[in-house]
Amino acid sequence: MSIEMKMNPDVPFVGDTLPKLRAAAVQTAPVFLDREATIDKIAAKVREAKAGGADLVVFPESFIPTFPLWCLFLPPVDQHPFYKRLFENAVSVPGPAFYRLQRIARENGVFLSVGVCEKSTRNFGTMWNTNLLFDRQGNLIGHHRKLLPTWGEKLVWSFGDGSSLNVHDTEIGRIGALICGENSNTLARYALVAQGEQLHISIYPPCWPTGRAKTDYFDCLRVRTCAHAFEAKVFNICCSASLDEDAIEQMSCGDAELNAWLHDQGWATTMIVGPNGAPISEVLRDNAEGIVYADIDLAKEITMKGIHDIAGAYQRFDVFQLHVNKAHRQPAYFHNDAHGENEFIPYEEEQPAEEG
Repeated sequence: MSIEMKMNPDVPFVGDTLPKLRAAAVQTAPVFLDREATIDKIAAKVREAKAGGADLVVFPESFIPTFPLWCLFLPPVDQHPFYKRLFENAVSVPGPAFYRLQRIARENGVFLSVGVCEKSTRNFGTMWNTNLLFDRQGNLIGHHRKLLPTWGEKLVWSFGDGSSLNVHDTEIGRIGALICGENSNTLARYALVAQGEQLHISIYPPCWPTGRAKTDYFDCLRVRTCAHAFEAKVFNICCSASLDEDAIEQMSCGDAELNAWLHDQGWATTMIVGPNGAPISEVLRDNAEGIVYADIDLAKEITMKGIHDIAGAYQRFDVFQLHVNKAHRQPAYFHNDAHGENEFIPYEEEQPAEEG
């Protein structure tokens, strides 16, 4: 007879309670390189997810205005027009598109996670692969820039830094997020676990061609998602984009062979996985569009943590140590020096009298 069967149901519950929530992951295609139309689509999908009972709604990597898939297969000299359009439709933080996302979260009363291509408000031409996390009131609580662009992404995005490698304490749990290849970075993942992560968000593009042969991207993401959930004993919300015909047509640049190759990619997946490493939601694959939901009870992490808590009782801090630099990187550091100031003094018609 199991322990559960022996327990007396008439004994009242005593002890701490942990949050319960409904998470939604949206697998869909952005409107290719059209920031405003893509945000319109986000607004509609968030309303749909809210109607489905969602407390947390997650969108894919670089969803606004699109993931720059061309950087993986077009020669660099042919990428300039796409780079220009990407920058013109990227998101400034803060800025008008950013404020629209705040309103969407607030009006629907949901936690909202969106992958964006962020452009610098200071350094013209610089962009980052960024994940934004808003609370129910529309406050920005998470602003994570991918630490290191992967492979061909280095032609598009700059480096993030440790200042955004954070876990956010909210009413629905402690939320962390990593972008695409960061979910293969053992130290980045451990840094979040060490900060008490309970809900992990992992976001991806629709496909990831590493050669002319088809890449089995589904299995790649399935292993990553289930591995982090199991190792960290957290719920992992894996959210990927899909690729529509308009994007394929534009990126193939009239090349029929390239168009056919893009249609024949190994596609990503969207799923939500529990702390035992098993999916607890529908699993989307094969470039499908849809929303997957999962009801999450954080109390289910307790038993699993009691077995393997890799940032707690199942760790040897005397043997292993991780040091994380959370300093925010700046292009230059200026120290206040009166002798170095370039002071602007306006011309005045009536000059003051000379000092005696």
